[in-house]
Amino acid sequence: MQPGTHFAFGDHATHGFVASFTSSIPAHLAHWYLEREQFEPVPGELGLYRLSEPERDGPRRTRQAIHDLRRQGYTVQADIRLDPSLAASPRRPVRPNGLQERRSRLAQAAAGRTAQRATPPTTSPPSARAVPPKPTYAPTVHLTASGGGRSR
Repeated sequence: MQPGTHFAFGDHATHGFVASFTSSIPAHLAHWYLEREQFEPVPGELGLYRLSEPERDGPRRTRQAIHDLRRQGYTVQADIRLDPSLAASPRRPVRPNGLQERRSRLAQAAAGRTAQRATPPTTSPPSARAVPPKPTYAPTVHLTASGGGRSR
C-alpha cells in the first residue's frame, strides 16, 4: 500500500466487497465514513468492513463509496475492477432519435428574427385622462323610507 493511503477497498472470498482503513486516519472518523457508505464492521475482524447487502448492486455501490471518499480528499486504494477511475463502465450507445437536431433547430429559430417582428413594437405612453373638476355644491342623497319596520 502506498504511504499516505487512508482507505483500501477490495474483494474478499467470504465477506464480498470489503474496506479497511490505515493508521493515517483516526479510527472513529474512518468508522463514521464507512458506515455512511453502507459498510458494516465484520465481527471478529478488527478494522475490516463489509458492504451491507452486496447482492444489491454491490460493485456500483462500492465504486460510489470510493468516489465519495476521494471527493472528500482521502487517498483510496482499490482493486482494478472496483476503481471508478480505472474501470469505467462502457458507454451506452446513443440511439439517434432526432431530439438533438430538433433542439438545435429550435434554438436557431429562437435566436433569429422573424418577419412578424421585423421592427420592434412602438409603445406609446398611456393616454392621460382628465380628472373631472370637484363640484362646488354638496350633492344630495335621497333615501327611500321603508313602510313601518321590518319586512318579512
